[in-house]
Amino acid sequence: MARQPRSARRRLPPETPARPRAANLKIDDYLRRFTELHPKSIDLSLGRIRQLLSKLGDPQKRLPPIVHVAGTNGKGSVVANLRAILGQAGRQVHCYTSPHLIRFHERIRLPSGLIDDDSLEALFDECVAANGDDLVTFFEITTVAALLVFSRQPADYVLLEVGLGGRLDTTNVSETTVLSVITPISYDHQRFLGETLAEIAREKAGILRASTPALIAPQPDEVTDAIVAVGQAVGAPLFLHGRDWSSDGGPSQTLTLGDNSLHLDGHSLPGAHQETNAAVAAAAALLLNDSAIDSDAIRRGIATATWPARLQQLGSGPLRNLLPKDTELWLDGGHNEAAATAQAQWIAGQESDGRTTYAIVGMMQTKDPEAFLTNLRAGTSKVWCVSVPGEEKAIAAKHLAELAHGVGFVAYPADNVAAALTQIAQEDPRARVLICGSLYLAGTVLRANGESVV
Repeated sequence: MARQPRSARRRLPPETPARPRAANLKIDDYLRRFTELHPKSIDLSLGRIRQLLSKLGDPQKRLPPIVHVAGTNGKGSVVANLRAILGQAGRQVHCYTSPHLIRFHERIRLPSGLIDDDSLEALFDECVAANGDDLVTFFEITTVAALLVFSRQPADYVLLEVGLGGRLDTTNVSETTVLSVITPISYDHQRFLGETLAEIAREKAGILRASTPALIAPQPDEVTDAIVAVGQAVGAPLFLHGRDWSSDGGPSQTLTLGDNSLHLDGHSLPGAHQETNAAVAAAAALLLNDSAIDSDAIRRGIATATWPARLQQLGSGPLRNLLPKDTELWLDGGHNEAAATAQAQWIAGQESDGRTTYAIVGMMQTKDPEAFLTNLRAGTSKVWCVSVPGEEKAIAAKHLAELAHGVGFVAYPADNVAAALTQIAQEDPRARVLICGSLYLAGTVLRANGESVV
């Protein structure tokens, strides 16, 4: 979304369809206004958020114990699994994730559920009044709102998901972290984090704290080496996969951490890659050393966790109903090359039912479409390409189709997801369709199909 000059900050921009609308018009106005408060949408720094937090009495110093989660892939899934585990253990949990899919409220979850309109509006009023005319990014001021409400409502834990990177990410101001978690790291956001995996890993490892344990998911060797170097420099005790903990993979797997050995009977989130995320969440739960978290709570949590737009099968709705009855419609918001590999592996694992899988892909210019499409090509050969609705930085459908053709796809541009589904329905009455490539696209699909996120 284009940024307004500083002199225009006070003026609310005209109505745009750029993102799913909030339920409350004043909240919606605030969200649009927040995009005007800084000329850049991403400007990694901790100075502005620390200044605003100081004006609000430093709520980050009064938060419940924090589990801080960074990484490239699986952050949200690990948080979802861990939230479910803690819930099964009877613990009260605040949760902060990003981005949202349908409405902003999804980013701020309290023990009672998603934050309500009145509470969110009051938080925004308070944050805007405190900020005044100072520069602040959208993510900074909304993160402050989350930390503010978390500091005022009791809970046993805060699950805090990093937005981008780690070292200079807006969430990296917490002072009550009891556990850091780094999920699998791969290429993404190179413009901000570095061109090599080691550089990216060092930025992600910026969440490590002195004397605070850190759980490290399975990583490439160069990533592990970079994380170990940062951990040693800051004095963070690291629990490395393969050295300090292990999991043997598979739908049913055995997790070992120190003297603990735990058999996991399966996981609720589809895809083989979710085996790793479930194991990471289970190991994190063990590292909390909380007497309420027993093996049954861990198993029940992993078996019941939900996380929308991560290999989610869509039910009856305006989009699903464009396909014949004997078809499947799936949605995944994964958008980098590692996510495409996971999607391709999932597609390959479905082949036994005799269906052909077709992809509908929409992507943003900030991603690497050729790497994504190359990896996705291992799972399917035919793709329809769409532009992400309402996003100025979306890759045009025609250009994306050209890139897809260049890596070996039979590729077609389509005006929108509905048009692509209509064409697929005409081609194959038993199709399996996977919509992927962007969380922003996933949000528009959920909303168009009448889905909800609660």
